[in-house]
Amino acid sequence: MIEIAEKSIIWLRVVVKGRQVHASTPEKGINALLVGSELLVFLSEQLRGRFPSRNPLFDPERSTFEPLDRILATCFYEPSTRTRLSFASAMLRLGGSAICMQDVKMSSVAKGESLKDTILTLESYRPDIIVMRHAQVGASRMATRYSKASVINAGDGTGEHPTQCLLDLYSLRRTYGALKGLKVAIVGDVISSRVARSNIFGFRKMGIEVRLVGPPTLMPPGIESWGVPVYYDLDALRDVDVIYLLRMQLERVQGRMAAVPSLREYSQVWGLDPYRLLPEQRVMHPGPINRGVEMTGDLADCEQSLILHQVESGLAVRMAILYQALAPQLEEEAA
Repeated sequence: MIEIAEKSIIWLRVVVKGRQVHASTPEKGINALLVGSELLVFLSEQLRGRFPSRNPLFDPERSTFEPLDRILATCFYEPSTRTRLSFASAMLRLGGSAICMQDVKMSSVAKGESLKDTILTLESYRPDIIVMRHAQVGASRMATRYSKASVINAGDGTGEHPTQCLLDLYSLRRTYGALKGLKVAIVGDVISSRVARSNIFGFRKMGIEVRLVGPPTLMPPGIESWGVPVYYDLDALRDVDVIYLLRMQLERVQGRMAAVPSLREYSQVWGLDPYRLLPEQRVMHPGPINRGVEMTGDLADCEQSLILHQVESGLAVRMAILYQALAPQLEEEAA
């Protein structure tokens, strides 16, 4: 059980299977990660005991620590740079090992192997944690039926991307301190974005005021029921603290009519540059960036950008998540 202050508790579906952490979990055998307003500090504190006198996460001189006899398996059915590499790097920095299925086109999936059989194959190698990304919503939950490992959802189609939400919250906390009362505008392709769905849920639980901004064709049907204000004009950005940009996910259109006439027109109307930001505003992006579409290159590289800050936070947060997933095993062995 993760002990956290009672206030602002969230159910983010990050770690599924492996151990029971909350009695009110709606599905038997499915785990949840409890997140409170002190979560990220709490998780980071849990890591400090494994490091020497200083925390090496943001230290250019990497510290060494004792090997950890644990294995992480990454299973990515969709492209990834930041998520896949940060999880593998996080496990290595904790002293564990990582086995990576990097490209399904080079695996037996290209020969017709099912998700079930792929997970059963990975289970044969006895991983302690499986980090999974898949185009189908709920795929990581399905994987828990065939593995005893903890399964971490690294993105499931247009469903959720909970660890991205956690690293974004950590970046905001490192930048602003208190989260309650911050105003964040999520701009762009909301209909295709799992990041938007996780962030709307997590940000609001932490007291952040969230609004959605973009063309009507990029808003999901039934958006009114989400309980967040929606704007169809960039004037809605004037009074926010953070502008969270989303890329156009054309790979999810798959033969359907595009939601915008062209990327060039989208960029002209909805793309941002440094001149559209107020001096005190910050810009975030989950990556990868499409320079010249949702933002100009000089905006991505300016001092108001938190994009690389987010990447850095991702390593720290994912180390903490992996450690928490492994903690019960390590405690049992130490006893």
